[in-house]
Amino acid sequence: MHAGVRKEWRSGGERVENLKKARLMEWRRQGAIVRVPRPLRLDRARALGYRAKQGYVVARVRVRRGGFSKPRPRSGRRQKALGVIKHKVNVSTKREAMGRALRRFPNLAPLGAYWVGEDGRNMWFEVLMVDQSTVKGTRK
Repeated sequence: MHAGVRKEWRSGGERVENLKKARLMEWRRQGAIVRVPRPLRLDRARALGYRAKQGYVVARVRVRRGGFSKPRPRSGRRQKALGVIKHKVNVSTKREAMGRALRRFPNLAPLGAYWVGEDGRNMWFEVLMVDQSTVKGTRK
């Protein structure tokens, strides 16, 4: 079953592209970090250690695309938090998404993350996390 899901994601047929467009339109209206009931790419989630049981959490995280610096405001008042430096050179966008999810859910431990979509301005990742107190065998 998982091979079929992987094949669909890689081939990117017309049906998949239409679904992706509709999803991105919906995701743009949502918040930057959204907890989702189940993973979108089950093959990737299972490979990273996800199980459909209590204690496993999936969050979709939006990260801004582009270079390491945002253009400074040209006119008007300069706000205190410019947001000019959003990305770090040595941190990938996937790692950035994981960090944001962990700040939102501080009691959870990360399992991993994977790409689920992008448009001209944003990238979305699904971050898998686990509650170590409820899931046996995850405590280190």
